[in-house]
Amino acid sequence: MEKASNLESKMYVLDTNVLLHEPLAYLSFQEHDVVIPMTVLEELDHIKDRKHDVSRDARVAIRGLDEVLKNATPEQMLQGVALPSNKKAKASSAGTLIIVNDHLFADSISGLPGNENDHRIINCAVYLQKQHSDSKVILVTKDINMRLKAKGAGLKYVEDYRTDQLIDDISLLTSGYKKIEGDFWDHVGECNTQQHGRDTFHDVPKNLIPDVFCNEYLLDGGEQFAARVKCYDNEHITLKDIGVERLMHQQAWGVKPKNIYQGMAFDALLDTSIELVILTGPAGCGKTLLALASALEMVIEKGIYDKVIVTRNTPEIAESIGFLPGTEEEKMAPWLAAITDTLEVLHKGDENPISSRNYIMEKANVQFKSVNFMRGRSIQNAVVILDESQNLTASQLKTIITRCGEGTKLICTGNLAQIDSNYLTPVTSGLTYIVERFKNFEGSATINLNGVVRSRLASFAEENL
Repeated sequence: MEKASNLESKMYVLDTNVLLHEPLAYLSFQEHDVVIPMTVLEELDHIKDRKHDVSRDARVAIRGLDEVLKNATPEQMLQGVALPSNKKAKASSAGTLIIVNDHLFADSISGLPGNENDHRIINCAVYLQKQHSDSKVILVTKDINMRLKAKGAGLKYVEDYRTDQLIDDISLLTSGYKKIEGDFWDHVGECNTQQHGRDTFHDVPKNLIPDVFCNEYLLDGGEQFAARVKCYDNEHITLKDIGVERLMHQQAWGVKPKNIYQGMAFDALLDTSIELVILTGPAGCGKTLLALASALEMVIEKGIYDKVIVTRNTPEIAESIGFLPGTEEEKMAPWLAAITDTLEVLHKGDENPISSRNYIMEKANVQFKSVNFMRGRSIQNAVVILDESQNLTASQLKTIITRCGEGTKLICTGNLAQIDSNYLTPVTSGLTYIVERFKNFEGSATINLNGVVRSRLASFAEENL
């Protein structure tokens, strides 16, 4: 188990949840040593046969580890087997993969009782820290409480797994729009303007508005100018002139924007050239209402799409969906009450809102689907609403986005202040990941709906609780 190392060497001990988050995570550490405790292999083995979506990730991790270790002897596994190079890594890997039997270590090493898997993994890391004093031993886990316990047990270095983290602070996340001080035209001066049908486009120098991206909105202090970035190069930005008045006069399924942020959201939602719309913002800002109203408008009134598919992350469904009576959609109903509530709100003026809701669901072919069963599907000519997407990892979101075929529009909504997952934070959420990854894609738009419009009570709670 002893191996030569220098002061620069690092030894990463991986927790199970890291491999479930990214099954080939051990390839991301390049020239360093990666330790997989025996307890991690046991947990992967227990998870791989369950009827959970995460079971697939466990199987991928196991197959990947087997590929690296299949020709190694027991002695080589203890000493370290060379890791293959990772295509995503900048340099070829020169690190090793080590399997450690953490059941052999006494509880007294860390002071934590050894009857819990988390404690065994912490014991392993603390043991390695004592054995390899000339190396930096780092426990990598996405479990916040486990990171706290590891530090309390004497482990010097504990980290979250952050290779898919694109920003360090959630305040750096793009809002999808820029506000320019004063009057826009005073800021820009003269520019080349062209008319294409009813749309007006302006070409402005890029150095006047740096760091723009496709479909980003521009507003000025005059509260009259509004535009959307159509395209840009190193010298010019082409803006589609929309205007605040035009934004505020849009409507979908009888719903009108209550503020400029909702106006920008409607502009993106109703534009069929934008295939992915990401709506972020606090509770009560209208994310679900706008998404559903736009979907009904485009399916029933305009006939652009054939159906509406609504899905969301439901960790409990993996365990309980088999026991609830009824079809998949009936089983999904408790988790999608926010959607049915919104449908009733959209028809609250009707004589029988519930009857109207059911009629519209049938007419618009609204389908409720579990995200756990989206894998392998190909969705055509539909509006897909992914609600509460802040609870999904980047890998899970990739699974859903890659299901969208020709003529499909995906709407992702989420509030990064309401993450339920034990392993995700605002900066590591899949929602944050796709906002950053897709911001330069000409077929996507992001809008942060800044402002609660649900009620005076909800607004006060969002600001003060």
